[in-house]
Amino acid sequence: MSEKYVLDLQEADETKIAVVGGKAAHLGGLSRIEGVRVPAGFAVTTAAFRRIMADTPSIAERLDRLSRLNPDDREAIRTLSAEIRQTIEGMAVPDDLAAAITGALARLGEQAACAVRSSATAEDMPTASFAGQQDTYLNVVGQAAILRHVSMCWASLFTERAVIYRLRNGIDHRTVHMAVVVQRMVFSDASGILFTADPVTGNRKVATVDAGFGLGEALVSGLVNPDVFKVRDGEIIARTIAAKQLALHALPSGGTEEVAIDPQRQERPALTDAQVVRLVRLGRRIEAHFGRPQDIEWCLADDDFQIVQSRPITTLFPIPAADDDENHVYLSVGHQQMMTDPMKPLGLSMWQLTALAPMLEAGGRLFVDSTRHMRRPGFLEMVGRSDPLTRDALETVLDRDDFVPALPDAAPGGPPGGGAPAPIATDPAIVTELIERSEAAIDALRRDIRTKSGPELFDFLLEAFQEHKRALSDPASMQAIMAGMDATWWLNDQLQEWLGEKNAADTLTLSAPGNITSEMGLALLDVADVIRAHPEVVAYLQDVRDDGFLDELPKFAGGSDARDAIEGYLHRYGMRCVGEIDITRPRWSESPATLVPAILDNVRNFEPGAAKLRFEQGRQKAEKKAQEVLERLRALPDGERKADETKRMIDRVRTFIGYREYPKYGIVSRYFIYKQALLKEAERLGLADIFYLTFQELHDVIRTNRVDSELIQQRKDAFRSYHALTPPRVLTSDGESVTGSYRRDDVPAGALIGLPVSAGTVEGRARVILDMAQADLEPGDILVTAHTDPSWTPLFVAISGLVTEVGGLMTHGAVIAREYGLPAVVSVVDATRLIADGQRIRVHGSDGYVEILPM
Repeated sequence: MSEKYVLDLQEADETKIAVVGGKAAHLGGLSRIEGVRVPAGFAVTTAAFRRIMADTPSIAERLDRLSRLNPDDREAIRTLSAEIRQTIEGMAVPDDLAAAITGALARLGEQAACAVRSSATAEDMPTASFAGQQDTYLNVVGQAAILRHVSMCWASLFTERAVIYRLRNGIDHRTVHMAVVVQRMVFSDASGILFTADPVTGNRKVATVDAGFGLGEALVSGLVNPDVFKVRDGEIIARTIAAKQLALHALPSGGTEEVAIDPQRQERPALTDAQVVRLVRLGRRIEAHFGRPQDIEWCLADDDFQIVQSRPITTLFPIPAADDDENHVYLSVGHQQMMTDPMKPLGLSMWQLTALAPMLEAGGRLFVDSTRHMRRPGFLEMVGRSDPLTRDALETVLDRDDFVPALPDAAPGGPPGGGAPAPIATDPAIVTELIERSEAAIDALRRDIRTKSGPELFDFLLEAFQEHKRALSDPASMQAIMAGMDATWWLNDQLQEWLGEKNAADTLTLSAPGNITSEMGLALLDVADVIRAHPEVVAYLQDVRDDGFLDELPKFAGGSDARDAIEGYLHRYGMRCVGEIDITRPRWSESPATLVPAILDNVRNFEPGAAKLRFEQGRQKAEKKAQEVLERLRALPDGERKADETKRMIDRVRTFIGYREYPKYGIVSRYFIYKQALLKEAERLGLADIFYLTFQELHDVIRTNRVDSELIQQRKDAFRSYHALTPPRVLTSDGESVTGSYRRDDVPAGALIGLPVSAGTVEGRARVILDMAQADLEPGDILVTAHTDPSWTPLFVAISGLVTEVGGLMTHGAVIAREYGLPAVVSVVDATRLIADGQRIRVHGSDGYVEILPM
């Protein structure tokens, strides 16, 4: 029976997580590493926990209720989890189970002081550490006390914090079991935590040691501030010695007490430099064994380090795989594309196959290697126009002269994403020609793909991807895009120099013609005009929750007209959606209910004809601004020449800036066609979960009709874990996430700094919205969100200002904000966290900052 319920730590390893839990499995692995000392002990296995749970039928019903709770329903979770804990703690440990535990305890010494620690099966995993979620008890003495604390560890699986953690990570409570580690207590002179990678920057070559006097629980619980040492390549590169006023010591009779530290010792380092370096060397050995950076708890007694826990650091952003050992600097694609959420494998691989530059995957996101371009003339300026924070981060890396190699005399290739800068187009007719050419190619793709299936479909798609890239790199298209962007920059730079006008192009581009994205937002106002006239339809839409509502609309008065209006909109724009660069995201045509909140907001907030009126008002305002600017210029020395140049640039920006949005429309139009064909093929073969396979893997599955279900489950688990990671703008091959700064002193104290992208100042209620489908806007609201791609445009017609955490001067949200005349500040770090929903804010769109106003 003892074999079933108790396992010595020496018998445990990473293959026995289901038996002894994550903590005990790692301790068993640690004990096998040469030179690593682990305190002797044993694990009370999950078989014991399952028996306890089976002996208490009432728990199963409570677990069912617990699984159905919303993770934000703290009160219900608190009540129900407390009931479960009380039940488990109140149960007597069965005699045979108690005998197995006390028998193992006798081998440690019946009166030995022990640490009793929880070890859950979902604990210390690569994608979810569960750090601090369950309980640990130190210096427990005597058989009765050990048994009682084992029960308390079992119950700690249902602490409120552990329950919420599982709910938020999508982990079923009934699939997680609890083992318990019982170890001989280490009465340490010093203790703390070793991170084998810097937990703040992510740098894998820098280890961080936190150290304090006495038992480590004082540091873990935040009772004292630790000494902090940073070590790289065997040398301490930084140290902070804290004033350590307290320490936690063990009592002879059991338990612990806080002890005041002698004032003369308080600022003495808890470890010598030699001990710090020795500890890090030990940590590198442990890291090599587990194959990833580790969070290690250690104790020092009589100058001997003992390891009491090692878990993976789950908060580090992964590093893109490289084919060499050289230093690399990676730029986030998501920050350029206004979509920093993780993508599923099919979406990642499809973007890689259709992008113009090689892209590398890490953490469910894509990156481009900019190492060979960072020292090129103009590269930092180009990056800075898009995102000053990224430029500053790159400059930070460049300041380390030994990290980025010097630019070779004849280095191949141009900037990531498309070689040398495109020439500037001047012929307005090119825009019409490019759009007609794109629409014809998309129609041909839609027609030709219909007859393809099986391996032939994939051969066809691979050729279509090449055509896709040829369209993206079309010199004429690049010239047209650059014409609008270059004219924007010219107007802003020259009119500020000549007239002191900040961001003059923002007004001059209002209601520029031919912008497919701004037209999309206005077109939804036209849909609202149709629906507003039919009260029964409006009432029905208030309760719409699923995507079958279009079929029900004809049952109501005016419903057929409403359905026709929505379907007409979807025919033109239904390939769009939030996060549209990921082909696996549901498109509006697939999930039309997503648009209903925006339609109802338009019905409520606007009068009939608002689309035409808004566009005309913007056009007139731009025309008036142009006349004013030209008159002021003519009054200057050499004014006629300046006015002529400016008039030419105003004409150019209004001709070409709208085309800036069209290539993205073409991309997502193609993507939807690709997706529909792949889903049709998967349905034909009865395949599910194809989004968790890369395009190449899906090709193999179609060819062999064999699916690796274990691989798909691994991908699902990984994808879920990626949501907890924050992708950096700049990432190095050392794993360092480099954060840029604005370095400005021209903003009021307490203001949130960002990048000004659309002129004007506006004050209003902040609406912090992370899901477009949950939008509920009133006139005058200011939208605050993480990032916007073109799919957010329908909300722009109902707001008075925009604040985002990601964005640049020429990204989609900025372009549309200018066309709609919305003051906007983007790249405001942590805006959705620092600004509360409903708070009054003032957006300074010309100066690039946001003020949070008193309530």
